Amino acid sequence: MDVQQFDFDLPEHLIAQHPLEDRTSSRLLVLDKQTGAIAHRRFTDLIDHLQPGDVLVMNDSRVLPARLIGEKAETGAKIEILLLKSLGDDRWETLVKPGKRMKPGTEVVFGNGLLRCVCEEATETGGRIVRFLYEGIFYEILDQLGSMPLPPYIHAQLEDSERYQTVYARERGSAAAPTAGLHFTKPYLEQIAAKGVQLAYVTLHVGLGTFRPVSADSVEEHVMHAEYYEIPEETVELVNKAKAEGRRVIAVGTTSCRTLETVGRANEGKLVAASGWTDIFIYPGYTFSILDGLLTNFHLPKSTLVMLVSALAGKEHVMNAYKTAVREEYRFFSFGDAMLIV
Repeated sequence: MDVQQFDFDLPEHLIAQHPLEDRTSSRLLVLDKQTGAIAHRRFTDLIDHLQPGDVLVMNDSRVLPARLIGEKAETGAKIEILLLKSLGDDRWETLVKPGKRMKPGTEVVFGNGLLRCVCEEATETGGRIVRFLYEGIFYEILDQLGSMPLPPYIHAQLEDSERYQTVYARERGSAAAPTAGLHFTKPYLEQIAAKGVQLAYVTLHVGLGTFRPVSADSVEEHVMHAEYYEIPEETVELVNKAKAEGRRVIAVGTTSCRTLETVGRANEGKLVAASGWTDIFIYPGYTFSILDGLLTNFHLPKSTLVMLVSALAGKEHVMNAYKTAVREEYRFFSFGDAMLIV
């Protein structure tokens, strides 16, 4: 399957640079996955499209202040490090700018020595494995010295870092936000629950590779990066009971979808409490084992996320919906508007 089939023209002015003042005030494009019919709504209308008994599954991962600016211990040259994945024992996979300055053995100092790291090796993808040296609690130091790693297509400063967190974020570990959940407020989630919709949570720590365009010419040649996930027993019980009774399971975001499908696919359409690493790649032709619907944002052209959405609703329906969204000037990407596929 040619990657170019998932390309589309996106005017730069449609890339949202700021979150809306009210999280729930974004627009909502509703796409019927069977017919391709499109309806234009507000996000506050989402509740009208949910049914009592639906299970709404959200990713509770919390974004780390993963961007660190330091200096080489030997020369004082500036180094920027972005934390991607914890490898345990204070070792992290990172992206480094400029990478040529970060050879194995290089030491970088942050915050007048409050935190240090030593480069251990280069990765196959051009990143670096580093080991951090510090006294105290690492995440407390990171909160003090780090900043929020906004995607490269967002050029504006973020005044409140919590606007790049969901209101239910609690498990630290992501390099990027599960952005479909940014539209919710706690009062709106309470309204949804009061309607009889069951709220459930999974954890998937989002890596930056999720958002990158596919570099291969053929979809089948693309290799996904691995991300860590956890599914708790409470979510297993809610989802399995819903599936057994013919009720809908709707994922908030592609990360929640990938977590559910990773475990469901491995267990004949049922969830089990589990944790581990997933590199599942969902594209047209995939048969969903758990998912009935998806709430998501509008994604990058030729990205694996557009391919996942196309697997659920059909490529023709999705590409037409994206063409419509561009024509109607929906806001795209992390701080943009939402799409509901049911």
